Amino acid sequence: MVIYLGADHRGFPLKETIKKFLKEGGYEIIDCGNTTVDPNDDFPDFASLVGRKVSAAPEASRGVLVCGSAAGVDIVANKFPGVRSIVGISPDQVYEARRDNDANVLSIASDFINEEDVKRMLQLFLGTPFERSEKRLRRVAKITRLEDELMRKS
Repeated sequence: MVIYLGADHRGFPLKETIKKFLKEGGYEIIDCGNTTVDPNDDFPDFASLVGRKVSAAPEASRGVLVCGSAAGVDIVANKFPGVRSIVGISPDQVYEARRDNDANVLSIASDFINEEDVKRMLQLFLGTPFERSEKRLRRVAKITRLEDELMRKS
C-alpha cells in the first residue's frame, strides 16, 4: 500500500515526523509536498495532490494530510471521488472511522495534537481493517452512489 503525504507550512514539521515514523515502519511513502517551509504556500495545492492520488486507487492507497486545523485539507480531499477523508481527533475516533467507514485519508491538525497521539492514530489508521459487514458495506455504497450521482450532474 502506498501512503501519500501532504502538508502546508503549518503542517510541514509534523509531516516530516510522520514521514520518518512511517518509513521506519516499512511503509512506502510518496511525499506530495510541500518539501520546504514556505509561509506563502496554500494547503489546497498539497491536499489536492494527495486527493487525486488516493482517488485514482482508493483501495490500494491511503493519504495523510497535515495543516494547522486539519479542516482545510480535509475539505479539499473530500472533493475527490472515492476519497473518504476524516479529521483525526483521537486514536479511538480514527479506529472507528477506519473500521466503520473505510476512511482512506487522515487529516491531522498540527496545532492541536501531540506526536504521541499522531503516531497512535497512524498505527490505527493503517492497521485497522474495514469491517465488511452488510451494514458497513451498504453505507459506503450509498456514499459511492452519491458521489457518482453528483459527478453525473457536473
